Amino acid sequence: MFKLLLIEDDATLFNEVKERLSGWSYDVYGITDFAQVMQEFTATKPDLVIIDIQLPKFDGFHWCRMIRSHSSVPILFLSSRDHPSDMVMAMQLGADDFIQKPFHFDVLIAKIQAMLRRVYDYSSDSQIELKTWCGATVDYQKNTIANDAGSIELTKNEMFILRELINQKNKIVTREALIKSLWDDERFVSDNTLTVNVNRLRKKLDEIGIGHFIETKVGQGYMAADEAQLP
Repeated sequence: MFKLLLIEDDATLFNEVKERLSGWSYDVYGITDFAQVMQEFTATKPDLVIIDIQLPKFDGFHWCRMIRSHSSVPILFLSSRDHPSDMVMAMQLGADDFIQKPFHFDVLIAKIQAMLRRVYDYSSDSQIELKTWCGATVDYQKNTIANDAGSIELTKNEMFILRELINQKNKIVTREALIKSLWDDERFVSDNTLTVNVNRLRKKLDEIGIGHFIETKVGQGYMAADEAQLP
């Protein structure tokens, strides 16, 4: 049974979501002290976090940043805030997806199932864990990539995107193909979400000098270039 941590201060909504998710055999935990979210996160050890933006003490962006600094657990925002900048901020801080309230419960379930399947089925497969790309060692199991310039840790989404691009190195992977692979059903994801994830991946790769190897092919998609292919 997967453990989900629902960081939501609206007791009515929390109980409704918990009841419905429990019906899908998820073990749902909440927060008892919103000043101690990290302590409760550590104690719970959830497989996925669902978090609101507007919370007591500190907002959801703060806790997303804190969680992401300690863990690569999937994070899904569930918020009534509807400004595009809120979604962009969530993704830049390391969230994997964003659902706006009010929401259809079927959409929430679909996203949770897709995120858990992508993260945990992928983690347990038998593929090669280490890959060399552009002079860097990519560790699929640990979600890290390292070269002589240093080592960086990627989120599950970022590593999934990088793996898909590396597997088709020097070939254009369309945006549609990435969305379908990453979220399983393109009806439940915006095109902007993919853009934010790719930009975040490239920015992290820039830290070790290889961000330019992820090329944007305007109107088509993305390509992971090989060092030998660049001019």
